[in-house]
Amino acid sequence: MFIGRDVRINREIRAKELRVIDPEGKQLGILPVLEALRAAANFELDLVEVSPKSDPPVCRIMDYGKFKYQQSKKAHDAKKKQAVVHLKEVKMRSKTEEHDFQFKLRHIERFLKEGNKTKITIVFRGRELAHTDLGKNMLGRITEEAKEWGKIEQAPRFEGRNFTMILTPLQTQKST
Repeated sequence: MFIGRDVRINREIRAKELRVIDPEGKQLGILPVLEALRAAANFELDLVEVSPKSDPPVCRIMDYGKFKYQQSKKAHDAKKKQAVVHLKEVKMRSKTEEHDFQFKLRHIERFLKEGNKTKITIVFRGRELAHTDLGKNMLGRITEEAKEWGKIEQAPRFEGRNFTMILTPLQTQKST
């Protein structure tokens, strides 16, 4: 649509003839540039090139400063309403006890209910690497217990000394 610096106004317009639209949205027809500029001066507004690629280019008579302000406000509002999803990480060991496991599971539940993706990492140290099946079982248990809040985005995989899995929330928007 309109991009700040790409829009030509008033004397920057290079075409010989323009299709002109007045401030109320009515077409004034195809006019030479000087006549279009004169019409914009009569309204005490700017001549803004809306569609430069059409033949002839389309120009609108409007207050360019006000237009730029409205565009920046729209962009600001769109950015404010944008949902930001963070990636939260929960780390565990393959020997994590039941109470600690439940504690971490509550964290995972909270993160997913807030609308954030959650990365679960099972860390192996030393001889624990011989028992990676324990970590895989733990990730399977987490998946089973968290299925009402989230689903698997990235299946469990072994990276270096860690098993990782990413869960994404079931609902797409944050609950307010």
